Amino acid sequence: MKLMTCPINGQRPISEFFYGGELRPMPDPATADDATWADYIFNQNNVPGLKQEWWCHTPSNTWFIAERHTLTDEIQRTYLYGSQVLEEVSP
Repeated sequence: MKLMTCPINGQRPISEFFYGGELRPMPDPATADDATWADYIFNQNNVPGLKQEWWCHTPSNTWFIAERHTLTDEIQRTYLYGSQVLEEVSP
């Protein structure tokens, strides 16, 4: 059974989690045009590598960040958003 570590609830079965998408910087709402917003919403990098992703532990509704290698599906670490300085992860 595959396990994931929730920063609040500890190790839990992966079936208790919901994937929320890759963590990406949002465009500035004051200056972004329609093309920039369309690119942000509809286009993704999809290059295999280490990614920062949103995940939710559904029983507790705890949203957090997981650093996961998308080629090997190995989870490097998990932490609550804002508890660490987020670093850019290169593809």
